[in-house]
Amino acid sequence: MIGAVRNAAPAAFPLPPDLTSGLHEVQMREADGFQPHARVLDFADLAVTLREADGSLRVGPPQMSSFATHRRSGRPPAARISAGQWLRWQVNYRLIASYGGQWHYRLDTFNVAYGTVTPEMFLGMPTRTIDEKGFVL
Repeated sequence: MIGAVRNAAPAAFPLPPDLTSGLHEVQMREADGFQPHARVLDFADLAVTLREADGSLRVGPPQMSSFATHRRSGRPPAARISAGQWLRWQVNYRLIASYGGQWHYRLDTFNVAYGTVTPEMFLGMPTRTIDEKGFVL
C-alpha cells in the first residue's frame, strides 16, 4: 500500500512564478502521507555540480547519501544539455537509521533546466532522462 502511494507521487511540480534562478526543493515523506512541502534554496545547497562550457551546461551525477545501503558498481557520467533543454535525473536508495535499525526508501529527482524557464516547464517530457533507480528491498 505504501509503495503504491509513494510510486504515484509526481516527479515534478510547477515552479514558483517569481523564481528566476535558484533551487526549488519539494520534499514528500511517508510520515505525512507524501504531501509535498516546497521551499526555495540557494544554489549552494544543490546536490549536483553545474558547469557552463562551450554553450552547454554540464550536470554532474547527484551526490548520494553516504548512509545509503544500495551501492552501485558504477554511476553514469556527467550529462550535457543545451540552452532551452532540461534534464531529469533520478536516483533511489535505502537509508538505515543509526538507532533501531529501521530503514526508509528515498528517491531523489533532479529536474535541471538551462536557460529561460516557465513555471510549468518540468511538468512535460524532459529533453534527456537519466534513470539510476535500482531495486531496493
